[in-house]
Amino acid sequence: MWRLILTTPVIFPVIMALKFGPIWFGVVMVLVGEMALITPPVGQNVYVLSGVLNMSVWTIFRGVWPFVWAILFCILILTVFREIALFLPSLMK
Repeated sequence: MWRLILTTPVIFPVIMALKFGPIWFGVVMVLVGEMALITPPVGQNVYVLSGVLNMSVWTIFRGVWPFVWAILFCILILTVFREIALFLPSLMK
């Protein structure tokens, strides 16, 4: 997650130069951050859950793969249809 925080100021001007929306970029970055918290080798949420439930870390890592695929599918949908990420903010005008 800290890599995401450190690289965002470098990547953000590139994203703006490529004419991507900053809200869309923020939504995608949140999804990528969520995926980083449940996938190996970092998987901070998995280690916390392992400590609370007294289960093996590898058992929990095997159980998170459906969620990883769901997040990847969401990122794919947001990449193809960028307007989805901008629907709710457009209602606030």
